[in-house]
Amino acid sequence: MKIVHVISSIDPAQGGPQSGCVRLAAAQSALGHDVHIVSYGGVEIQKRAFQSAGDVPYFSLIHWHLLEDPDRIEQVLCIKGSRQLHSLLPGASFVHIHGVWEPILKSAASTARTNRVPYCVQPHGMLDAWSMKQKQLKKRIALRLGYRKMLDQAKFLLTLNADESRLLEPLRLKAPNLTIPNGIFLEEFADLPERGFFREQLSLLGEKRVILFLSRLHTKKGLDILADAFKLVAASHPDVDLVVAGPDGGARESFVSQISQLDIADRVHLIGPIYGKDKLRALVDASCFCLPSRQEGFSVAITEALACGLPAVVSDACHFPEIRTANAGIVVSLDPADVASALVRVLDHPAVASNMGQNGQRLVRENYTWPRIAELTIQGYTPNDNTMSRTVLGANALVTATDH
Repeated sequence: MKIVHVISSIDPAQGGPQSGCVRLAAAQSALGHDVHIVSYGGVEIQKRAFQSAGDVPYFSLIHWHLLEDPDRIEQVLCIKGSRQLHSLLPGASFVHIHGVWEPILKSAASTARTNRVPYCVQPHGMLDAWSMKQKQLKKRIALRLGYRKMLDQAKFLLTLNADESRLLEPLRLKAPNLTIPNGIFLEEFADLPERGFFREQLSLLGEKRVILFLSRLHTKKGLDILADAFKLVAASHPDVDLVVAGPDGGARESFVSQISQLDIADRVHLIGPIYGKDKLRALVDASCFCLPSRQEGFSVAITEALACGLPAVVSDACHFPEIRTANAGIVVSLDPADVASALVRVLDHPAVASNMGQNGQRLVRENYTWPRIAELTIQGYTPNDNTMSRTVLGANALVTATDH
């Protein structure tokens, strides 16, 4: 099959969609398919993206079609993007669109329809209730101006978990849902690095234990909740610090102000974005991973933390109930006191934390791997019927397809 993935940016600073797109494309390439990625990404973004994905298996098999960073005219009219799509999509077998609210994605859907190429849209959590409340009026207008048509005429909407499918229901979209999670390449986690990353990076840390937040610094990631929770933890655990790793997504300034007001700034370390081996070194060096997000599709960071044997404290809005079921961590509400209580439980019970870490590794390695996920997406691209009212059995029946 000739498969074309379309995403608005390959900048790893944009978070999980970019990571998932690249790894899915690589896994599909490994199955022998002709896989392409169309995206914006100037010289600096290309350099950063290719460095961060350098260890991804089969990365070299992907065919790239990268456009220079868009100016304001391109952001609105998608002239260069449309030209590239019109050139590439004829003869394609399937188009996989990542995201929702970008003109290049709508253009991809329109070009696919013109060329009678089936396509799917993977919203990556951008259509759930929390996300739809952000810039609500603009999104309502956008739906009327062609984005609902893009969604309705897709072969299916690829959701990352059952909760995301359920949260799409208020929009009353016509396309069926196919639920397939994100995953990992086992090769990326086969030889985990030694501990010592934080001692090298943060001379003030010494032998302290670390709670690690690894994600974009964005309002939806719950940094304000984490700050209030860590204030409670810090008071009773002088040997524990918080490390916040990730690119600024607009919330860094308010977070810095908050930790200063809470008088915990000396216990919180912002180290910026980390990728590749440095990310793995940070994960194996931490005592606990924490992501109290207000909204997630299927967090790549959580999956990677579990793969490194790190117990996870995550919010129920991360939509990863398997963590609770597998006893791989603790699922909490968005109440800072609840988050703090879970962190203390992990920190105060090393045997429990170790068992959670082992369970997490087993959960991910047995159920969430890119080769299997790639096979399931190919099955979705070429279903046995047109209704999608069937179940595609993956590991532990995590993969389902439903009609509205």
